[in-house]
Amino acid sequence: MTTIDLAYRPRLADLRPLLPDAASGLRGGPRITPAADLADRQGYAADFLGDFPVPWPQPSAALASDVLPIPASGDRLDYTHFSVTLSRSRRIALWVGVNIDGGQAVEVPRSRDAWAYDGRVPLEAQLGESLYADNLLDRGHLVRRQDPNWGPEANQANKDTFHFTNCAPQMAAFNQKTWLELEDYILDNTQRWQARVSVFSGPVLRADDRAYRDARIPEAFWKVVAFLGDDGKPSASAYLIDQRRELDALSIAFGRLRTYQCSVLHIEQLTGIDFGSLSAYDGFSNEERATGASVERAIFGPADILL
Repeated sequence: MTTIDLAYRPRLADLRPLLPDAASGLRGGPRITPAADLADRQGYAADFLGDFPVPWPQPSAALASDVLPIPASGDRLDYTHFSVTLSRSRRIALWVGVNIDGGQAVEVPRSRDAWAYDGRVPLEAQLGESLYADNLLDRGHLVRRQDPNWGPEANQANKDTFHFTNCAPQMAAFNQKTWLELEDYILDNTQRWQARVSVFSGPVLRADDRAYRDARIPEAFWKVVAFLGDDGKPSASAYLIDQRRELDALSIAFGRLRTYQCSVLHIEQLTGIDFGSLSAYDGFSNEERATGASVERAIFGPADILL
């Protein structure tokens, strides 16, 4: 299980010089969405898949103390069609969850990125623009920009994804290529089948993640997908990708990033996040229980994904 470094705390005094102007692109201070503007958000819905309930994940006992408490909403921040649980020690999401409705998908054109701080959370609890200036790090959406963009609230959902609470540092080659291929596959199939799917994503946070500026950079990211198969039966699958090589000296190393399909059980062991009964609907997890051996499958393209 991952060891969380609760001793690591950025000093607010170190953050303050980095927040004005350059942190937001706005004269006079950082861009902040007022808490009142987000008060009506419903967030992730556990009953989105009908008779296949997929509850919000829960932290293990070891991880629980690192969950940032949110006034009036407990352990998560709600946005349009998605929610975020934040790490107190690392100032990024422990995990995010989004409901995707392929039958109501709306294409929202991408305009100029306007990342903002969430006013429901102290600024010093959110990694912001200062981490990403003048380097090869991308502001990586954890809930992909297009995923919650469905139904009459699509434009609002699109804007909601541009909050630093939904952002994690990812190398440009990682964010723009390999991870997007997996996300495209999930979203494209959901739209083609006009199906619904619930997706959880997050970083693998380790105590020995390398320090950079005022943060520590995750070496790996994961996804867990819950959906109804072609036969109408509940199904789940999990994926893991690492950017270890690409983080060396924060320079791009040529070569394909390593992407794997793995078990929901493996993601639980790596992260300390409990996905409830989802592993029972995942063939990889069931095979691991039966054989006692770990199961993973290298992904080089969509044809390699087993659903």
